[in-house]
Amino acid sequence: MDFLSSNSQILMEKSMGYLWAKQAAILDNIANAETPNYKAKVVTFEESIRGKLEEAASRSQGAGKAVRAVLDDAGLKVFEAKEQTRMDDNGVNVTSEMTEMIRNAYQQQYLYQALNKHYSLLRMAMGGQ
Repeated sequence: MDFLSSNSQILMEKSMGYLWAKQAAILDNIANAETPNYKAKVVTFEESIRGKLEEAASRSQGAGKAVRAVLDDAGLKVFEAKEQTRMDDNGVNVTSEMTEMIRNAYQQQYLYQALNKHYSLLRMAMGGQ
């Protein structure tokens, strides 16, 4: 067990991996927008971990350990979207992919700011200020 890492730091690290994977899937979808029979890729993480975290936090005893276990086991899922948007069975809607790419970029920017603040506080604490 890593005693130097907080649950929030681990969640931020997992979120960073998720956002990178999501960005890669979005870019892959856009690159294959004209490929017949291509199924758009979807990456999920938020919904599954939210439910598990709420369940772990509701436990009265050992909630911190339960949350750490959920974070350690958290993983993202990549699957193909089932919907088809065009007659050539291509499942990519470029407009929605571009919108999602911008949303993902904002989420990444917010996460980087949060990580920077977290490590700034750690540096300040180690410096004794």
